[in-house]
Amino acid sequence: RIQSSVSFFHFSTCSFNHSQVSSPHCRECRTCDCASSASAMMMLGRAGSAVCLTGRRTLQTGLVGLPNVGKSTLFNAMLGRAAAEASNFPFCTIDPNYGSAPVPDPTLHALGELVHSERVVPTAADIVDIAGIIKGASTGAGLGNQFLSNIRECDAIIEVVRCFEDPEITHVDGTVDAARDLDVIDMELVLADLAMLEKATGKSKAKNRSPEEATALQRALEGLSDGRWASSLGLDKADLEALRPYPLLTLKPVIYAANVDEDDLATGNAAVDAVRAYAEAKGGETVVVSARTEEQIAELPEADRVEMLEALGVVRGEVGLDALVRAAYRRLDLITFYTSGPTETRAWTVKRGATAPEAAGRIHSDMQAGFIRADTVASADLLEHGGHAECKAKGLVRTEGKAYVVNEGDVFLFHFRNK
Repeated sequence: RIQSSVSFFHFSTCSFNHSQVSSPHCRECRTCDCASSASAMMMLGRAGSAVCLTGRRTLQTGLVGLPNVGKSTLFNAMLGRAAAEASNFPFCTIDPNYGSAPVPDPTLHALGELVHSERVVPTAADIVDIAGIIKGASTGAGLGNQFLSNIRECDAIIEVVRCFEDPEITHVDGTVDAARDLDVIDMELVLADLAMLEKATGKSKAKNRSPEEATALQRALEGLSDGRWASSLGLDKADLEALRPYPLLTLKPVIYAANVDEDDLATGNAAVDAVRAYAEAKGGETVVVSARTEEQIAELPEADRVEMLEALGVVRGEVGLDALVRAAYRRLDLITFYTSGPTETRAWTVKRGATAPEAAGRIHSDMQAGFIRADTVASADLLEHGGHAECKAKGLVRTEGKAYVVNEGDVFLFHFRNK
C-alpha cells in the first residue's frame, strides 16, 4: 500500500497513556513512553495507522560557566520563562535544570501563514543548565563537577562567560577577566575527562580492550594529560569510533557565549574581543548575547521583540539567542527541512549530507523503510511565488529518489510503501 505523508498529519495528545488517546496503539512500541504529553501520536496516510514519535530527535546543548555569569538567566530566556532560579550568589543553581526550547525559525512561520496551517511546530533544542564550575571542580571543589555527567550526552557545549561589569553581582574570583575564566572552565573539562578515562582504563579491564580502542585511549590520555582538548588531537575516524563508549566533554563542539550588558550588545567590548581571540585559538565560535535582555523580551510578541532589538541597534540573528542556535547548528553541521500543509507546518532537523530516505526517517522509521520518492521544493521558492501550485507551474517542484541529498530549507512530500 503506497502512502504519502507531509501535509496531512494528525496529532493527538498522549499524556503518557494510550488509553487517553482515541487512536490505536503505536505499531512500534505498543505501549507509549513518550517524553512529552503533547503531539505524541501521529496518523500517517490512513485512519487507524498510528505511530508514536519516540526517541531523541532534538539538538541537546549543555550550559557551563563559572558561577554568576548569567547561565541560569540565559536558560530562562531560552525557555521563555523563569524556569531556573537566577540569583546573585555562587551555586544558586544546585540541581541541574532541564528544558526544551523552540528553535527560532522565521521561515517556518512564513510557510505556516502561506498555507494557513492550523498548527506550526518548530524543532526544539533540549537544554541542560548545571551548577557553576570553579577552579578545582574536577577534584571536588564547588558543585559543578558533580553534574558534569549531566552534559556528557549533550551534542554541544555552550560556555557562558561574563563580559560585563556590575558591582552588585559578585564574581567568584573577584574581577572580570574573560580569558582567565575560559581557561578555568576548559581546564576543568579536560581534567574531568582525564579522570573519567583513567578510571575507565584500569588494568583489570585491559584484557577486554581491542587494539584499536587501546591505541585511541592512549592518544586521548596523553593529550588530556598535556592539558589539550581531545578535539585538538587530530583523532581519525577509527579513533573516534573506538572512543564512542567514552562520552568525552572535550570532543564536543563548543560555542562561547559572551554575556554583555544591553549597551554593548550591538558593539561588543574589550572582554568580547578577548573571548573572540580565545575562541579563534581554540577553533571555537563566539556569539554575543545579553542574557538579561533576552530574558526581558522572551515573553513579548514577535513584533515587539524585533522593535526592542532594533532600538538597541541590533539586527536580529546576528547576536543573541537566534545567533546562538544558528552557531550550534553550524558546529554540529545540522540543517532544517519542512513539511507543510493546511493541518500542520513543521520543522525537522537532519545532519548535512542526509538523503531523502534519512529525512523521512526523522519523521518515522516506517517512512524510511518504505521510501519510494519525495516531491520537494525550496522554501524560498514557495514563499517567493506564493504556493505549491505556482511553483509546480514554473517547474520548481521536483521528484527525487533515494539518492537525493537534502538541502537547507527543502519542503517535502514523502511517498512511501506501508509494510
